[in-house]
Amino acid sequence: MTEVIEILLIEDNPSDVKLAMRAFQKNNLANRVQVLRDGAEALEYLFSTDRYADRKGQSPPKVVLLDLKLPLVDGHEVLRRIKADPVTRMIPVVVMTSSVEERDMVESYQLGVNSYVQKPVSFEQFIEAVRLIGFYWLLVNKVPPLPG
Repeated sequence: MTEVIEILLIEDNPSDVKLAMRAFQKNNLANRVQVLRDGAEALEYLFSTDRYADRKGQSPPKVVLLDLKLPLVDGHEVLRRIKADPVTRMIPVVVMTSSVEERDMVESYQLGVNSYVQKPVSFEQFIEAVRLIGFYWLLVNKVPPLPG
């Protein structure tokens, strides 16, 4: 049995991945993180298909950190698919995006996002935002058991 993934980070920007991983490590949250670089791979992972067919029956992540501007399949479509499926619907999804477009936030909430965070510009702010997100969604928030 493979290790349970607590944080699924779906991010295509290598700099943001490095910053997030550094923040997770600094706050002892990095031991169970899976990084995916595009929306198509994220859907394969979450629904245990194609490259990730061997994940069938494994526990879902405790939280998904999702960028909106992803290659192949954008973040809104990934969110739409997560929240439309009864097996994945209750996984908390936090959009972390650099978008300042109000329509992106509105659409995310209409699709069922649990939280929407605009990526901070400075390194220190980014580290603090990731720390708070990890702390809240992994340690404070309580969710019912997920189906399947």
